[in-house]
Amino acid sequence: MTSDNHLAHALRTASVGREDAIFATDATSGATTTYGELWAQAAAMAGALTALGVVPGDRVAVQIEKSISGLACYLGTIMAGTIHLPLNTGYPAAEVSYFLTDAGPRIFVCDPSKLDALTPVAERAGVTHVLTLDADGLGTLTDAARDASPLLHAVARGADDLAAFLYTSGTTGRSKGAMLTHGNLASNAAVLRDLWQFTADDVLIHALPVFHTHGLFVAINVTLMAGGAIILHRAFDAAAILADFPWATTLMGVPTFYTRLLDQPGLTADACAGMRLFVSGSAPMLLDTHLKWRDRTGHTVLERYGMTETCMNTSNPYDGLRKPGTVGLPLPGVDLRLADADGQAVPPGEPGGIEVRGPNLFKGYWQMPEKTAADMRPDGWFITGDIGQIDDDGYVSIVGRSKDLIISGGYNIYPKEIEALIDDMDGVSESSAFGLPDPDFGESVAVAVVLDKGATVTPDQISAAIAPQLARYKHPRIVHIVSELPRNTMGKVQKNQLRDTYAAPMSGPRDS
Repeated sequence: MTSDNHLAHALRTASVGREDAIFATDATSGATTTYGELWAQAAAMAGALTALGVVPGDRVAVQIEKSISGLACYLGTIMAGTIHLPLNTGYPAAEVSYFLTDAGPRIFVCDPSKLDALTPVAERAGVTHVLTLDADGLGTLTDAARDASPLLHAVARGADDLAAFLYTSGTTGRSKGAMLTHGNLASNAAVLRDLWQFTADDVLIHALPVFHTHGLFVAINVTLMAGGAIILHRAFDAAAILADFPWATTLMGVPTFYTRLLDQPGLTADACAGMRLFVSGSAPMLLDTHLKWRDRTGHTVLERYGMTETCMNTSNPYDGLRKPGTVGLPLPGVDLRLADADGQAVPPGEPGGIEVRGPNLFKGYWQMPEKTAADMRPDGWFITGDIGQIDDDGYVSIVGRSKDLIISGGYNIYPKEIEALIDDMDGVSESSAFGLPDPDFGESVAVAVVLDKGATVTPDQISAAIAPQLARYKHPRIVHIVSELPRNTMGKVQKNQLRDTYAAPMSGPRDS
């Protein structure tokens, strides 16, 4: 069914002949889905997409709630030879409009509750068909799949053909579409499966979103390649996650998961007796969280490092020393170096810009050849924008980000996007958004705002004005009204000074 489709074949091989093996249990309903059912649904969805006129290379954008049917939709887009474009469910219509206009998908799948609001947006972007799919697997996509002939043979796609777009923040605030190939996704998942020793006996507690690398291309692809199972949680609930420990073997999460689980009185070594691996990524974990987790559970969390353009680059070892505060060693087949702005190696022990290359490296930014050329050196090294150090044992630590990205709860936030909205307000002279350490989310968003002379705009007014135009995780936790922004002699705003000035713990309600 999938032998000529590079990624579909890689994801299907471990479950061939095991059609009755359980792939997923829905934590909400308790319903189970076998591998046979999953791939049959994927083939039906691929058939529906093909019947609607998609051809290899077309984009299929989805903004849907997490569900087993949503995962089948992902596999169906791959089988149909199309490019899967998952969108954060928190994006309002204004942000969805940009992605649809930029990517130009032929088909857009959304939640039925958003159909009326998003149909005009999709039509203006030139989308041919708008379909629906809800968290229970119902919608017009499901109807179309039921009526279509299943795609019995996946469309042929090679390792170098595109499989997915993921959008990431741009240096001017404009999001960039990272083009990921079948080979990128398949090779990275295979390396992680072997490195983390995933097998058909593993049961992964899956509480991550499935619209970015961590939740989809790591958690799901690795599980499929191992032939294992997942317990699918539609959202993170610490008590519910802990209650599933007896039935599971692994958990992948962001630091927020672990800080909230540490608040559960039932988190003990006995409760974790059947668990073999806890993985954390997407944001740095504080040393205090590492130590508390080890003391309470007897397990050392395994941290790794990746990004939208590369999937995973490094990992602490499964067998061997896991060093808190580091993201481990380069993955097999992945080259990593620290360089200065000119691409020259920095002295041993010194911080430098992290650059990587390998089969995990994306193909470039969609319709942005200049940006691709700026971030990709002629000899194949990709400039990540992260600053790192490598210790005497070869372990990598992330010490900063040259691009000023804020990572909150595992999500990337580029300050320029927030600043542009605030700067456009009447009474505002300028603003600077920056990240502050947060034990729950890794970082939270703060903003320093300079008002026009005589203006009386309040922090609450600023927050209220921009809230409808941003996903919740991008909302500033706190807004500071300041007389001026700190600048260097070249006039560049010094965000590091803002972070130092306002690094004291913040109080008040927390956006989730």
